[in-house]
Amino acid sequence: MVVRQAANVLELIEYFSQRLRPATLSEISDDLGWPRSSTFNIVDTLLQRGYIYTPDGRFGYYPSPRLQLLADAITSAAPIPARVYELIASLAEETGETVSLAAPAGLNVTLVHVVESKSVIRYSAAVGKLLPIHTTAAGRAVLSQMPAATRDALLAKVSFTAYQPNSLMSRQAVLEEIEISLSRGWFQANTEFTPDVCGLAFVLPIMGRKMSVAIGGPSFRMQPRMHELGTSVKRRVDLLLAEIEAEERPG
Repeated sequence: MVVRQAANVLELIEYFSQRLRPATLSEISDDLGWPRSSTFNIVDTLLQRGYIYTPDGRFGYYPSPRLQLLADAITSAAPIPARVYELIASLAEETGETVSLAAPAGLNVTLVHVVESKSVIRYSAAVGKLLPIHTTAAGRAVLSQMPAATRDALLAKVSFTAYQPNSLMSRQAVLEEIEISLSRGWFQANTEFTPDVCGLAFVLPIMGRKMSVAIGGPSFRMQPRMHELGTSVKRRVDLLLAEIEAEERPG
């Protein structure tokens, strides 16, 4: 279920992130297709709460620094070790593919950090992108770290949609694929959600969180390298986890 008022506020913030300059009420209304009255109510509410201000003191509106301050406070309260970001950047450079960090988000995983491939033909992803937890490599890597009861309860809520011909369409199929992946050492998906895209993912349980590192790219580049990439990247991820665990160990 989507709460329209909340969605509109988020849409307005995303609008400014792309526009990158002040906008009048008329421009916001026209660009987003909102009624003028609704536009005024949303903007005025944010203005009164200090999330929007008028840079020129008259007509144009723009998000205030308060948004950044809140985002920084939230992020700093749940830090991710710098070496995780370093690993992702390194893997993106070495593999030539898009590498991301995924975290659970209900029936999905969300990408919390992304380094896109520099290739013209690439898997395009952005921070905040949602992927179904059951039929993507990144999602199943996260799902595998959950207690069995939690995993079963979550899968009971999944609507098994045929996003692509290869999409997994049952709870049993997902559980079987997780077992195969755990035995292999990495998770993989072949055009299950995004057309012509293959993915590899590796469990990354850090600081009590269930996360995964994922590599995505066009099938014609990824398929011939799946085993090679899986083997080499798993070694890198395991080494990182061992280093983090050693640092967190008392004494």
